[in-house]
Amino acid sequence: MSNRHKLKEGKFRLHIWKKFFTVRDGNRLLREAVAAPSLGMSKAFSELQAKVMDTQQKVKLADLQIEQLTKTKKHAHLTDTEVMMLVDETRMYEGVGRMFILQPKGVIHNQLLEKQRIAEEKIKELEQKKSYLERSVKEAEDNIREMLMARRAQ
Repeated sequence: MSNRHKLKEGKFRLHIWKKFFTVRDGNRLLREAVAAPSLGMSKAFSELQAKVMDTQQKVKLADLQIEQLTKTKKHAHLTDTEVMMLVDETRMYEGVGRMFILQPKGVIHNQLLEKQRIAEEKIKELEQKKSYLERSVKEAEDNIREMLMARRAQ
């Protein structure tokens, strides 16, 4: 392990230069002087930073999925609104693979409502997952701060 390492991941940056640990959290700078950076401390920091990065990627993925499901739900709602304005005798076709199947208006309406309901359920699940992941990131960041404070107290 050389005297100069830089691990840049996520919100935190850990710099190990000779006898200093420096952790940058946004605009705040925390510097901790130590006799020699211990291998265990460096490993713990890198593990926590990897966890933070992984969790932040999962949060971004959840955001993208929520956005896509919201679009799907909105599309189904608008389609259903237009279908309901048509008279009951209107011939409606459902696309299935490369073909179209003649369906009654009620069946199409029920399918669109089901599509909206499923999208709404998935959105709720993803929002719960996202809030859990955000709490996990916050806990990991707090653990990094605690490690610095514990090291400072020594």
